[in-house]
Amino acid sequence: MRRFVSEMSFRLYDYLPVLLMFIVAAGFAAGNVFISQFIGQRKRTKTKLMPYECGKDPVGTARERFSVKFYLIAMIFILFDIEVIFLIPWAVVFRSFVALGSASRNLIYGEMMIFVVLLLAGYLYVLKKGAFEWSDRARMEAEAEARLLTDMEMRRAGTRRTAA
Repeated sequence: MRRFVSEMSFRLYDYLPVLLMFIVAAGFAAGNVFISQFIGQRKRTKTKLMPYECGKDPVGTARERFSVKFYLIAMIFILFDIEVIFLIPWAVVFRSFVALGSASRNLIYGEMMIFVVLLLAGYLYVLKKGAFEWSDRARMEAEAEARLLTDMEMRRAGTRRTAA
């Protein structure tokens, strides 16, 4: 028993590869940021300086309503993401059934093919409904709204100056 305890003693140098991995990862990340600051292009345009808001141009106030399409895309992404993640554990289980030569492997394979067909049918339905179509019209409407808001802010600033 005593020999077992001495073999299991804690040795710090056994964790040196883990420490080395963290140092290399941090160095790689810091190096990429450092290099991009000195080598990267610096064309600062209005569009590049504008924050990106997941497909919606950030114009107007934060209190405005989002399009239903924004939430629809988010829900569709979550739905398909969860369904695709479901394929990984299925593949592991299916592989073990194939290795054992189980007779139920055809049933398991057939169930997954039904699942994939239903997933494809849902994707085609969403595609046909036009949920993935982002037209130029939406961008033009957002730009027009931004111009309108800018004009309203300028008018307010002008009325404040005359009132003061």
